[in-house]
Amino acid sequence: MKKILVVDDEENIRLLYKEELEEEGYTVDVAINGQEALDKMNTFKPDLITLDIKMPGMDGVETLRRIREVQRNLPVILCSAYGEYKQDLTTWASDAYVIKTSDLNELKGTIRILLLND
Repeated sequence: MKKILVVDDEENIRLLYKEELEEEGYTVDVAINGQEALDKMNTFKPDLITLDIKMPGMDGVETLRRIREVQRNLPVILCSAYGEYKQDLTTWASDAYVIKTSDLNELKGTIRILLLND
């Protein structure tokens, strides 16, 4: 069973993603910020990470940079309510960029594609 780490500072998003992705058959863990995500990478060993961009402390772009330093090929999906980040060159190191909505079909489809290529 594939494992997904959901990183978001909003509790409602973490719970929604966790519930929806577990219904899809994934094992899901959550992290409240970038540092917790980096810590959990060693113990949880995710196959994919969904990563919020705007978080207090270490933002998603910095977290992504640190993830790439240790696991270059780990699929990372940046998730943001803000579409303007899609044009930001610093987000291009991610494998995908999904704008947050209550409809998770795009996110689920992107996860399926990335995990098939894994």
